[in-house]
Order: sequence, then structure tokens, then C-alpha cells
Amino acid sequence: MKKIIILLLFIPLVSFGQNAFSKKTNFIIFFTDDQGYNDVGCFGSPDIKTPNLDNMAKGGMKFTNFYAQPLCGPSRAALLTGSYPIRIAEPKNTKDFHTKLHPKEVTIAEVLKTEGYQTACIGKWHVGEEPEQMPLEQGFDYYYGTPKYNGNSKLIEESPYRSPILRNNDTLMVINTVEEMGLLTNKYTKEATDFIKKNKKNPFFLYLAHNMPHVPIGASEKFRGKSEGSFYGDVIEELDWSMGEVLKTLKDEGLEENTLVIFVSDNGPWIEEKIGDHAGSAYPLKGSKAQTWEGGVRVPCIIQWKGQIKEGVTNTELLTTMDFFPTFLEISGAKLSQKLTIDGKSFSDVLLKNKKSKHDFFYYYAYTHLQAVRDKEWKLVVPRSKNPGYMKWRGSKINAVKEVQLFNMKNDKEEQYNLAEKNPEKVKELMLLIEEGRKELGDHNRIGKGARFFDDSPKTQRIDEYNKWKNNQKEN
Repeated sequence: MKKIIILLLFIPLVSFGQNAFSKKTNFIIFFTDDQGYNDVGCFGSPDIKTPNLDNMAKGGMKFTNFYAQPLCGPSRAALLTGSYPIRIAEPKNTKDFHTKLHPKEVTIAEVLKTEGYQTACIGKWHVGEEPEQMPLEQGFDYYYGTPKYNGNSKLIEESPYRSPILRNNDTLMVINTVEEMGLLTNKYTKEATDFIKKNKKNPFFLYLAHNMPHVPIGASEKFRGKSEGSFYGDVIEELDWSMGEVLKTLKDEGLEENTLVIFVSDNGPWIEEKIGDHAGSAYPLKGSKAQTWEGGVRVPCIIQWKGQIKEGVTNTELLTTMDFFPTFLEISGAKLSQKLTIDGKSFSDVLLKNKKSKHDFFYYYAYTHLQAVRDKEWKLVVPRSKNPGYMKWRGSKINAVKEVQLFNMKNDKEEQYNLAEKNPEKVKELMLLIEEGRKELGDHNRIGKGARFFDDSPKTQRIDEYNKWKNNQKEN
């Protein structure tokens, strides 16, 4: 399908790629679902064992100020397009709670394909379910996984929802039991390693988006009951095994030094009483999934690129999943066919030259609501009401903030000490950034001038507003 891109702003991409490397670099994103900041050994987990991820950190870089979005769909959309979810175009000109990619949006996979990359999406998609929104229409040569989430309850039998597993466009099976749920990680791992072996002579991009540890969780018989961290720990330890298999395959096929591998979670852990011990931990961070406190958006990230980046480094630079898009383009030498606004910044110099992040700030959006902004050291949280009605059931995760709050992220990542009164100039500076964000990207009650829209219907913030307009059109 032909892509149409609206000209908004051009972000120049410095040619890097193949002047430095004799062969095109392969890219692997190992994306977990609802894995908390604390749910990795090298990030502090006291009882979950992750030797492969820990060794990956020893042989690469661990990032402690790495940001995603607070929920599954928006986080995936941001990663694939390099843009804040509220900027991304969606069908019917809406800016909905759970971002669905407009078919005319451009993904990392589509741009890498112009440089001869083979591309695969293995795992959870969840950025649109219409045929024109699925992976094969968004730049991927191969797809194996679930089109949405794997479920929405602690136990699979607690909900009528059942997730299918697709290969390309064909349904292979429907997950009906916890035992079948426990096969997912193993199935995805085999698909991933087979893809690597099949494409070892071609440059490739593998987007391995595991469903785990999103509820209902599952682990295979080999891992079930083995972790000191309960059933949830079993699930994480199988994910660690999966990463080990991917890294072993790269080594066996002689691809270690030519492949940039990223481990990262899509958001913080889903912490609710009804989930109980089936959820992870964001300790020592405040908050969880669906929230813009640090525990909802700051995620564990490890990057390995053997022979290219320094080993055993803990990096504190402010980086985001939106940065994968421009970083991969810069390293591969791929170019956007037209000018396009993206919010990510290439971090190739952070990896290769120990340079500073190119981000001056980061916006914290809960769905379409701008709730905070961070610069390199400070985070400003703006007032908001509890459980806002426009978020419907999703609003239950939003707590009230009665006054402006300012936190020093260098000394207080737990967000315990409000320093707003002591730093009025910093508050003023960051409030200006908030207003700039509202103007450019938008807010829950405002359309941003830089937001992308591709359809003819009115620009709206939520699908319910679009449906009202559509019904009015029919009546008239």
C-alpha cells in the first residue's frame, strides 16, 4: 500500500551506517509486555534469576533512564513510528486512548526495507486489527503472533476473551487454556531463531514482541514452579531463556558483532489487587502501568552490540523507545523518502562515542492527556483530577494531583519530595515546555498543530466523538 506523508518538519539524519561497517547491521528488538523496572536481576530483582539478561548487560550497556509509554498500544505505536502516540495518525481522524496506526503511517520496518532488510514481527501486534493495519501491510515480510493482547484477566477462564495465533494472515490456533498460554514464549523463540538462521546472509530487522508477562501469564512445563519469584518469576525466567536462545543463535551463526540487540519492556507492571502475584515490580519507582509516575513509563533496557560498544556500562542518559527509529536509520544508512516529523533522536553517538542524549525533554502522556514533562534533571507534574470521565474505565488508574509538583530525577527518582516552591524559575521554565507540548502535540481537550491526520472526517480526540459525528451525518 502506498504511503502518503504530510510535511511537517524535517529532522536531518546524518549518514553513518555503512561507511563504518563492511556489512549492514542487523537489528533485534526484544520487547516484553508489562515487565517492571525491578523485574531483572541486574536492575535489582531479589528473587527472579535472569542470567542471560545480566550477562547481556555485562557485555553491553544497561540504561537506567529509558522511557516507553504507559500502555501497550501507545507504546508499540511510538516504537514503530518514532513519534509520540498523540502525534500519530489514526483511522477516522481520531486520537484515541489505545493508539491504532493509520495505514499511511510509516514504520521502522518500511524504511529499512528500502535498504534490502528482511523484516519479521513475531509476537504481539496490538496497533490495529483491520487488514490494512496488520504487520504485512506495515512493512513486515513475515508475521507470527497475536493481533491483540493475549487476555485481560488474571486467569484465562475469568474472561470470555480468547486470543488467536496468526501466521501472516492465517489463524493457526486459538489459546483456550493456561497450558496453551504457557507455550507462547517457546513458540516465539523458535520462530525468532529460525528467522535469524534463514536470513543470516541478509540484513534483517526482527521485532520480537513477547506477550509475557501480560496477564493471563503462562510458562512452559520446563520453567513452571522453578523460580523463587512465584509463577510470575517463572514467566520472567523463561523470557530470560528466550533471550539466551536468541543470543546463542547469533553467536553460532557468526552474527554477534553485526547485530544490535535491544531488550526493553513496553511499560511498567500492571499492579492491581485482582492481579495479585501475577504482576511484577517497579521498585524503587512510584506507580505502575497506565500511569505517568516513573514506575509506569521508566523501563529496564539493555543493549548489546558485540565489538562495537563498550561493555559493562551503566548509562544514565535520557532515552526513549521512539529513538529506535532514527537510530536504526542512521546506522543502516536508510533514508526517509519524504520529510517527516518524528520525535525520537538517534542515540548512535551515545552507544559508540559515549556522547550525551540529544533529548532536551520528554513528555509524559497518559493516553491523550499531557500530565508531566522532564528535562535532563527535573520532572514537572501538572495538576489533574482523579479518575477523569473522558478516560472512561481507564481513568481508574489516574490519581489526583492537586498542585504543581517538581521532582529532581537525579536525587529523587522515587518522586517523594516536591521542590516546586523552592525552584519557581524551574517551574516556570517547564510550564512553558508543557504549553509548547500542548500546542505542538495536543492534549485531551486540544488538537496539536503538529498532529498527523490523513482522513476527511473532522479531527477529534476520541472515537466516541467520531461516532457522534457519523450518526449526525446519517440523520442529516
